[in-house]
Amino acid sequence: MRAFRVTCPRPAAEGPLELVDAAVPEPGTDELLVQVLACGVCRTDLHVAEGDLPVHRPGVVPGHEVVGRVVRRGHRATGFAEGDRVGVAWLRGTCGTCRFCRRGAENLCPSSEYTGWDADGGYAEYTTVPADYAHRLPEGYTDADLAPLLCAGIIGFHALRRAELPAGGRLGVYGFGGSAHLATQVALAEGATVHVMTRSPAAQELALRLGAASAQGAADPPPEPLDAAILFAPAGELVLPALEALDRGGTLAVAGIHLTDVPVLGYRRHLFQERTLRSVTSNTRADAREFLRIAGEHHLDVTTVPYPLDKAGEALADLAADRITGAAVLIP
Repeated sequence: MRAFRVTCPRPAAEGPLELVDAAVPEPGTDELLVQVLACGVCRTDLHVAEGDLPVHRPGVVPGHEVVGRVVRRGHRATGFAEGDRVGVAWLRGTCGTCRFCRRGAENLCPSSEYTGWDADGGYAEYTTVPADYAHRLPEGYTDADLAPLLCAGIIGFHALRRAELPAGGRLGVYGFGGSAHLATQVALAEGATVHVMTRSPAAQELALRLGAASAQGAADPPPEPLDAAILFAPAGELVLPALEALDRGGTLAVAGIHLTDVPVLGYRRHLFQERTLRSVTSNTRADAREFLRIAGEHHLDVTTVPYPLDKAGEALADLAADRITGAAVLIP
């Protein structure tokens, strides 16, 4: 099979991916072998390829927004049949016994493993996934449209819940890529008013088309105080204007796995009056199932830019340079 490996992490413009001819992987006893139909290109893939995240598996195949077809099962893999369409997401494994797993916070498991970081992912024609961590997918979407739901959608949903937006509240969204444009639609469907801050004119136009009340520059103040905000852009300097835009008691959730350094905060200006700053770490399988259920009930407008698998490096470079509006998707 064709697959792309991160042989030497470096800037996307310098080509960190190498196309190789690899053996089709063998599924483990509890795993599914999946033929990849579509794989989203996530900013986390960019962090793996560029070395922002430490190497967990040398020469890893990135990609964790995988829509595929089950072609073979390990003898202990249950829940799916050969031929089923299935989703492969970021979270690949947890211990199930630590205090975090026992209390329902498996995203904080110290032994957690991730697709496209600890194990080979979807920048290939085939991949594997433990059956217990595979996802059933909602109807009414193409393979390409489903792919971004499996990380951008799930993590955006988890970030939205971490932001504790009150019913009918005012949400600020900082950065407007694959994850943000999906979380925005969930918030709108739940009755929120959404204000978007992004430097991209095309993204501002998309935000308004999807129903945002306003769209302005990345660090510009929104037209009204916010009850909650989510920072999707990996830019630590935006933490300050986002906190400043919060009303009393508001919460800012930082959705990325990687963030540049946050400048010095002024307590009274940025945190006083019970403003809260929170990080977001991965997601649980329960988060994923709940989001995919919502996506099935409220058809989301998924904005995608397709690339053939052979153009994976180009897709990463376009993502790094903010040349993509919505979500890039690789089609083998």
